[in-house]
Amino acid sequence: MTVMCIVALPGLARDRQVSYDYGTVVDTKPIYETHRVEQPREECWTENVYRQPSADNSVGTVVGAVVGGALGNAVGHSKKNKQVGAIVGAVLGGTIGRSVSIHRKSQQSRPSTEQVCRTYNDYYEEERLAGFLVRYRYNDETYTTRTKRDPGDTIKLRLSVTPVT
Repeated sequence: MTVMCIVALPGLARDRQVSYDYGTVVDTKPIYETHRVEQPREECWTENVYRQPSADNSVGTVVGAVVGGALGNAVGHSKKNKQVGAIVGAVLGGTIGRSVSIHRKSQQSRPSTEQVCRTYNDYYEEERLAGFLVRYRYNDETYTTRTKRDPGDTIKLRLSVTPVT
């Protein structure tokens, strides 16, 4: 005795009962959606920039005094002359060192120009086509659907027959 077992898969049975036909398009209306769009914009301008000097006046004065004192001490021949030379050299060196430091500071504090840029985001709204609202007739009945593309004069329909159980 042979027993046959037939298993019907639900998806396959349903696919076998599908057919295609065309409906007549009665009306088509485009559907638009509003989108917010971001657009970066760069603005540039020229600014005067003042740089802070890096050295203090006292540094130039001290360095000048030390160098001047050493030179004054080296020039003198006797002990008394060396002391006086060191003092005079220190005063002159300190004065010259301070003067050089002030001059450098004034050179550094002059303005220079620099281009500065900043990016801003502008926003605007635009209408974008999102699809179509389509009314069509099939077998003397009117139906409505939404499609991504304008179907034209006819719309392809998938017809499915399923028994009522």
